[in-house]
Amino acid sequence: MKTTFRRKFTGIMTVAFALIFSLACAQNGETFLQFEGKSGPGKGKHVVLISGDDEYRSEESMPMMAKILSEKYGFTTTVLFPINPETGDVVPSYQNNIPGLEHLKDADLMIMLIRFRDLPMDQMKHLEDYFKAGKPFIALRTSTHPFAIKDQNSPYFKWTWNSKVPGWEGGFGQQVVGETWVAHHGIHKSEGTRALIDGVDRDADHPILRGVDDIWAPTDVYSIKNLPSSANVLLYGQSTAGMTAEAPLMYEKSIMPIAWTKEYSLEGGKTGMVFGSTLGSSLDFESEDMRRLILNASFWLLKMPEVITPELSVDIVGNYDPTMFGFDSFRKGMKVSDFK
Repeated sequence: MKTTFRRKFTGIMTVAFALIFSLACAQNGETFLQFEGKSGPGKGKHVVLISGDDEYRSEESMPMMAKILSEKYGFTTTVLFPINPETGDVVPSYQNNIPGLEHLKDADLMIMLIRFRDLPMDQMKHLEDYFKAGKPFIALRTSTHPFAIKDQNSPYFKWTWNSKVPGWEGGFGQQVVGETWVAHHGIHKSEGTRALIDGVDRDADHPILRGVDDIWAPTDVYSIKNLPSSANVLLYGQSTAGMTAEAPLMYEKSIMPIAWTKEYSLEGGKTGMVFGSTLGSSLDFESEDMRRLILNASFWLLKMPEVITPELSVDIVGNYDPTMFGFDSFRKGMKVSDFK
């Protein structure tokens, strides 16, 4: 009797798990993109890339980087998007929904470029669990100010970018990434950013910088004023007098940190490591060394520095035609599958 019940129960559970798995697979291309890792040093590791900003077209850059990581280096990658639940469209200005954050449960690394999100509690809990586990992550551009939680009774209200909660001043950005939103230090859409390789005091021999010799980005320099002394600055950037790689450098006071590493921890959680950068628009990723910077940071955060060499390929997989950054400049009516 007990054996019969056990067999029936086992059978029911097997069917249930198969159904759950099939439903999850069915969502691939609908609410998230997943690229199975091919051969390479990242085989067996899972990277989750989260897009969700109004301006810098992370819905374009995150799938592009995901394909490099999976097809060239063996990582299984999952890309998440801000989705309007009424239409199913990818809508970067829709600040209240990034489905699929449960994928963080088995992620080894997260890469995020999000801005002013006010996500529901269950989605925020997946993020909190990830950070409390002390897992590594990469925070790009507007991820210095990723959250704008409106409910003052929410346990995540203190994560808000301009938080005044004691111990959480500047919110998640300042306390975890290393800085919150301060200002455009350069002139937005008129000045670019040149990464400075020589003549500045930085950790120039860091493994993340292997092969990173030339980054010019059309996004302007962000002001940095709260980065803690414990942060390890890898790159400084200086404004360029124009929006081309050939434009001359501006005055010295335009020099700011643009890439760093630092430890982080949430109360009651483990200590982890973050790589932060104020670079990151989809146009920035046209720079080969910008892509290399993120690839190198991924390996370093996963404690695989021996893999990093200047010769690692960061060639784009397929086509990549990024959109000029700007509010409401995103491509309308796009579904998740359109970003494959």
